[in-house]
Amino acid sequence: MKKAFVVGIAGGTSSGKTTFSNLLEQALCDLKVKNIHMDNYFKPEQMRPYAKAHVTQKMYVDNNHPTTVDLPQLEKDLADAIDENEYDVIIVEGFLTLYDDEIYDMLDLKLYIECRADERIVRRIKRGIERGRTFDQVAEVYLDMVRYRHDEYVESSKWRADLILNGSTPSAKAFVIITDTIRASI
Repeated sequence: MKKAFVVGIAGGTSSGKTTFSNLLEQALCDLKVKNIHMDNYFKPEQMRPYAKAHVTQKMYVDNNHPTTVDLPQLEKDLADAIDENEYDVIIVEGFLTLYDDEIYDMLDLKLYIECRADERIVRRIKRGIERGRTFDQVAEVYLDMVRYRHDEYVESSKWRADLILNGSTPSAKAFVIITDTIRASI
């Protein structure tokens, strides 16, 4: 039996990773697709590390550090899904997808969703407000912590991608190329 084709999608906060992975799953609905979201692997808040902001020196729960995600469990679940041989395609998306070597080594196609920081902060603020946070709460965390962790762990993994996609104005042509590549590989 053929091994599942594994697609990894990375990018910064609010760049469009989840949206893209869900659209990809829908476009491949005639196939057996498993969609793994890294957000489902965040550790309970009391188990996440704390970090001091570079400029303000304020302490934060560091939701953008590799140790805040249960990466070993995600790696195991991904490996198990591959070994089960029940899927044609497995999509794994999250901010550390291209950063983590164990996950990276299981990927057949590596995608990075590129989106400018100003657009990502606006999207993140909108999402935060929808979840009951204030503008100031979301902006403060982003400016004090998230953007620094992005540079450290996410942006630096971009060079590992096979393709870098536009998260601001997604290309229909690129989407067709990706789905055609996946279909030709299974």
